[in-house]
Amino acid sequence: MACAEISDYRVGEVLLNRVMQEQLNEVPSDVPVVVSTKTQEVESDQEQKIVSQLAMMIRTIGDAVKKDGKLDDAIDGMVGKMTSQTSYWNLVEKVFEDSQITWERIAVLFYVAGRIAVKVVIANIPQLVKDILKWTLEYFRSKLLDWIQKHGGWMNSFAELARVQVEKMSPMSTWSSAFILVFLGGVILGSVITWKLARRT
Repeated sequence: MACAEISDYRVGEVLLNRVMQEQLNEVPSDVPVVVSTKTQEVESDQEQKIVSQLAMMIRTIGDAVKKDGKLDDAIDGMVGKMTSQTSYWNLVEKVFEDSQITWERIAVLFYVAGRIAVKVVIANIPQLVKDILKWTLEYFRSKLLDWIQKHGGWMNSFAELARVQVEKMSPMSTWSSAFILVFLGGVILGSVITWKLARRT
């Protein structure tokens, strides 16, 4: 019963807040920037586990994307131009350039929102952080939420994001890759078991 109460929108909202706040916490600033003054809360232990595991996966994928450098360059070029939801959405659309939605691209979008928040703080326009949160959530609700629900909700994202995590990591030995796959497989299996147990209650 508890699992039926999981809200894909609520998980997305709490997850986005967490991803953005984690990145902002790494920015040296005299005034700490808080993504949202409204308390974002999940409504069950199951949702909390989903948010925590997804945040960890997005962090790994995002770190690999950041090393590329191209994303930061694109964001730098747009920071001064982000004066409205339309201009922000134009940047966000680059994540889904060929109109193909995947779990990986949704993870990258959440990471990109955090990077943009960091850039506007560095550019001394921290008031834009709350707009970025609002605009991203509106994009999420209108363009991605339906896709997420049709693809089984956030619970179904773990397998693909785990695969992406391994692919994005720097080259390593076959043994290390196998070890990570086994570890991630355990995380996924644990999530599935928890989900099934939650359904029985």
